[in-house]
Amino acid sequence: MFNHEPAGYRCPFCLVVSGDDDVVLESERAFAFVASRWWPNNRGHVLVAPRAHHENLYDLPSADGHAVHDLVREVAIAIRSTYGCTGVSTRQHNEPDGYQDAWHLHVHVFPRYPDDNLYNTRHLETPATPDERAPYVRRLRRYFGGGSAG
Repeated sequence: MFNHEPAGYRCPFCLVVSGDDDVVLESERAFAFVASRWWPNNRGHVLVAPRAHHENLYDLPSADGHAVHDLVREVAIAIRSTYGCTGVSTRQHNEPDGYQDAWHLHVHVFPRYPDDNLYNTRHLETPATPDERAPYVRRLRRYFGGGSAG
């Protein structure tokens, strides 16, 4: 119901969960990683997704939704504690008109700063390199004590 994933879609989130260096926290049902798509003033934001492939909120089983929310909370606290930001915002998109452009449910967790203009800017055109993401990955993994949650 309400799905837009094209035939033959290679899900980038399913590839990440199968062994990505940017994963900072994981549980049995969900995982979190530093995103490669950055906004100009909110670098190092994190995406949290269910391990199982669910396209959107409409398809998400409660158990996976709870697992995602639990990691979103943990990541938000970690970002607030380690990035030197003054707040955190989360957002989640469904369907093309809801600005969804990857067909695996995920929640963005953004560090926020005074006058960062997050909602009036677009993501940078060039993805962040692994070297650019590495300091955020290290910071969050240190906070979580290695990167694994229950």
